[in-house]
Amino acid sequence: MTVNQESPVLSSLYQRSVADYWNAERNPVNLRLGEVDGIYHHHYGIGEVDWSVLEGPEETREERVTAELHRLESAQTDLLMSQLGALLPEHRILDAGSGRGGSSIVANLRFGCQVDGVSISESQVAFANEQAAQRGVGDRVRFHFRDMLDTGFPSGAFQAIWNNESTMYVELALLFAEHARLLRRGGRYVCITGCYNDAYGLPSRAISQINAHYICDIHSRSTYFKEMAANRLVPIDVIDLTAATIPYWELRAKTSLATGIEQPFLDAYRNGSFQYLLIAADRI
Repeated sequence: MTVNQESPVLSSLYQRSVADYWNAERNPVNLRLGEVDGIYHHHYGIGEVDWSVLEGPEETREERVTAELHRLESAQTDLLMSQLGALLPEHRILDAGSGRGGSSIVANLRFGCQVDGVSISESQVAFANEQAAQRGVGDRVRFHFRDMLDTGFPSGAFQAIWNNESTMYVELALLFAEHARLLRRGGRYVCITGCYNDAYGLPSRAISQINAHYICDIHSRSTYFKEMAANRLVPIDVIDLTAATIPYWELRAKTSLATGIEQPFLDAYRNGSFQYLLIAADRI
């Protein structure tokens, strides 16, 4: 799908470059995993790997590996969902940077809430809305071509908001200001993200490779907490998932689904320059 270059959603050349990337993205590691059960995640996985998937008949090896990678990515989503607080069907929740919509559909299945997803990729928005329609939840799960920094939704409209590996595409000060506006007092914000470790120093070479690959700008760990504090988001739980995600990358690196970015992720996690965190915060 061609991006509408006159659209006010894409207000900078950088946003247009990111939108172009995700509009054209057709990586099998995203599409084939989603075909396992119709839930299309756009993030990474956590948990111990069942290495037996590499054994057995060669003709079914790729199918086994694909299912295992999808299981690990689904485990990551399940963990995020468990941190969203006590949600009721009447609540409205927001998936900021919703990709092909997997997390939003999971949230609706789990909580029954009305879910809005926003993305600057028109092709992803169209794909996600089609998935919701196919599942018969299009009236409760809607995806919008909007900027997560300026969503246009009413203030205080949401009980919970999450970013699942999407914060590295925006300035955190602007993002958390918008989230604080959108969340009700006492509402919950959760993000899962890769961040560079301040204790290591400046971003490592491996992190620079990741930034170049995804056209993003990975933030420091300290920036998350500084900008949350400045925008009335008080952390209630912080979970270091670094060790839990390494097995996922080790498996992915051994498959035909590898994209070439696996080794920089492994190098950065192993040398301590990169961390994979879940941060849950309450809006006060």
